[in-house]
Amino acid sequence: MPKGLFGTKVGMTQIFDEQGQAIPVTVVQVEPCRVVQKKTSATDGYEAIQVGIGTAKPQRVNKPLKGHFARANVEPARYLREIRIEDSEVMQGLEVGQELRADLFQEGEYVDVTGTSKGKGFAGAIKRWNFHRGPMSHGSMYHRRVGSLGATDPQRVFKGRKLPGRMGGVRRTVQGLQIVKVDPERNLLLIRGSVPGPKGALLEIRETVKAKYKG
Repeated sequence: MPKGLFGTKVGMTQIFDEQGQAIPVTVVQVEPCRVVQKKTSATDGYEAIQVGIGTAKPQRVNKPLKGHFARANVEPARYLREIRIEDSEVMQGLEVGQELRADLFQEGEYVDVTGTSKGKGFAGAIKRWNFHRGPMSHGSMYHRRVGSLGATDPQRVFKGRKLPGRMGGVRRTVQGLQIVKVDPERNLLLIRGSVPGPKGALLEIRETVKAKYKG
């Protein structure tokens, strides 16, 4: 089976281990992930499975997608995402229409969680980039402004300069988070620590790429 799932962020809480220590965890509701299409090197140039996540009302799905879901004999899904698979034997063991559930992972495993961070709107340089402020004394007219933009010779601002602008709302991945508990009956995952995104955000949960967490 591929080590990858999609779910929605329910929120954060805490549980207690055998020693009575509190462990902060993020609760993830694993949405119905059904295999919609198998992509192979011969036809698409790479190995992957396409999964439909959640459910969608039929009237909100356009005709091309309706035909795509009907060909796979699955219900219309809210999201379509792909999971890359390197092992060809795993691809052979998957069938179109098969559902991936929370018990794909085991307690104690480490995963990488990807999501879209919370949007903060327009932010100044101090909040966005942790700049230091200027003097607050009387007469100073440079409190929370950007500061020098560089030498006077180029007569322009170089690309990549840290300036005020929109903050947050970008794709972020947190690596090496441990799965503390798996609830197959309710299709829940409890992951140690925090993950990107607000409540209800779509998350991608994959087996970690860091060798030190794989034992």
